[in-house]
Amino acid sequence: MKHVYIHIPFCKNICSYCDFCKLYHLPKFTENYFDALKREITDSYLDELVTTIYIGGGTPSCLTKEELDKLFSIVNIFKKSTNCEFTFECNPEDITEELLTTLVSAGVNRISIGVESFNKNNLEFMERKADFNDMQNKMNLIRQKGINNINLDLIYALPNESFETLKKDVKLLLKLNPEHISTYSLIIEEDTKLKLNNTNYIDEELDAKMYEYICKKLKKNYNHYEVSNFSKEGYESVHNLAYWQNEEYYGFGLGASGYINGFRYENTHNLDEYLKGNYHQEESLLSKTEMMEYEVILGLRMLKGISIQTFFDKYETNIQDVFPVKPLLKSKELIYKNGYIFINPEKIYLMNEILLKLV
Repeated sequence: MKHVYIHIPFCKNICSYCDFCKLYHLPKFTENYFDALKREITDSYLDELVTTIYIGGGTPSCLTKEELDKLFSIVNIFKKSTNCEFTFECNPEDITEELLTTLVSAGVNRISIGVESFNKNNLEFMERKADFNDMQNKMNLIRQKGINNINLDLIYALPNESFETLKKDVKLLLKLNPEHISTYSLIIEEDTKLKLNNTNYIDEELDAKMYEYICKKLKKNYNHYEVSNFSKEGYESVHNLAYWQNEEYYGFGLGASGYINGFRYENTHNLDEYLKGNYHQEESLLSKTEMMEYEVILGLRMLKGISIQTFFDKYETNIQDVFPVKPLLKSKELIYKNGYIFINPEKIYLMNEILLKLV
């Protein structure tokens, strides 16, 4: 069984923080893009049963009805499992009854919405749009259409964002009562508007305080199952869990990444090259050591951590024989319990530093 990610690079506008592969949504690009996407899928997909499909971007929800119909006709190439989790990313302002009708007809059963914030200054800084009352109406409309698995994204720790602003955003998110919440501390990436404008990070202590507050508030109603992700019981993102459990997945589309048959690859970000059929920009066959490193780096993002037995069954190697686990257990940066090794929840904010000590 496999997982599928499909990248739709088109956007109506470019957000200030975004470093994903993206293009302005122009009809002259889309028709050729979907032709190339179909060719890539038919050339690479080996007819396996697919358990998750995730359509991300970019902004998939900016596509026209005709473009969506073409996209979903391509998606029909995949053999979907009975309980296939099918996620579609949306911007709040794009959600309409027509869009939802199209999504439901295509089999979409999970929607991920890039709310990011409800604060006017935050939204202007990110060049985003969101309104709480409008979002309430959109959430009701989504549920009326029969989709009852909704994720909302939150970005925090923006320059000049106050602790009180964050508290209000969290309160409003909880009021919307989604099944899943993803939270991200702002990262200023290369080749973004923020980087070009020499934007500075927020104070580290305030960033940490915000993260601790988010965890404290959300854990009252949600399971904190991954460092940035919270879900109600049974609503964990199956697709994202596949990444963190180091399972293989297809990545299709401009700039998409995949992991198939031991190869990790990244597609070209150059539209002309992609349209010519030169899909892969980078491709490497992982060694056993590299596979184990990915297993640790990704697996420790999950709050439950890594099963020692599963690691051994997968690699015929004891995790403690290849990674310096014992010193980190002694320092209580890692904890061992019930056959799992995981990062001490009190030190989860230091995850990157702990991982550097391991690999």
